Amino acid sequence: MTTTQLSRSAYERLQAELLDLTTRGRIEVAQKIETARLLGDLSENGDYHAAKDEQGHMEGRIRQLEHIIDTAEIIESADAGVVSAGSIVTIMYEGDDESMAEKYLVGHMEEKVGNLDVMSPQSPLGEALMGASAGAWVQYEAPTGQLRVRVLKVETA
Repeated sequence: MTTTQLSRSAYERLQAELLDLTTRGRIEVAQKIETARLLGDLSENGDYHAAKDEQGHMEGRIRQLEHIIDTAEIIESADAGVVSAGSIVTIMYEGDDESMAEKYLVGHMEEKVGNLDVMSPQSPLGEALMGASAGAWVQYEAPTGQLRVRVLKVETA
């Protein structure tokens, strides 16, 4: 079974979301279903079908969260200035100027905060960046061939 690398803060946030959905969330959806049942014929009851759809989506999210938490590997922050899971990294491709720099959060999609794009540490670029520090050049194999990237800045998320 593959592990899901998460920062401690993301892991705790996901645990809190799971607890909320399995307690308050389930109670609220059950109440909506019960209220809609009282409106009569279930075959043509839009409120009932909407509440059942909501319940299905919520249960799917609960299963997803349970899987992520069960397979989680908590990654503690590495040395400051070194790319690791949970780092925010600013990079530029060889041949570009610094105005074309891109900023990413390195980690699992559940780490996403704000409007930063997320880069998986298991992606070709993510693997190449792991352990690099500001000023370093790394290269990786892309579908179009070898690409070189310069790390401009590394921050902790």
